Amino acid sequence: MDLSRALDISAAGMAAQTARLRVIAENLANQDTTGTTQGAEPYRRKTVTFANRMDRALGIETVQVAKIGRDAADFPQRYDPSHPAADAQGYVRTPNVNSFVEVMDMREAERSYNANIQVIETTRGMLERTIGLLK
Repeated sequence: MDLSRALDISAAGMAAQTARLRVIAENLANQDTTGTTQGAEPYRRKTVTFANRMDRALGIETVQVAKIGRDAADFPQRYDPSHPAADAQGYVRTPNVNSFVEVMDMREAERSYNANIQVIETTRGMLERTIGLLK
């Protein structure tokens, strides 16, 4: 494999993890976003699904975001009869975002992103040494 392909593969991995981090940030930013009217749905957690896709220009498979979906988990409820979105019993549906899960996903995405940075730095070093040999 030539070194420029290694750079392209790592760049694709970094782009996928960047998309994942954006979704995590959106989930965390909306973890307290409830409906504003009775019966309105609160924010629903987003999920990211990755897939290997053939990059015809490179002739190899790279990782890409296949889909940004919605988590179908039930909404937790909390008792707050004064809230405008409270039902007849006084319960408000809250977002199905668990900050602990989001932080763990964020750390995993960060590790993957950093691994791709390491590949790019190693590849760059190899290219620099190769150019140095050609001088």
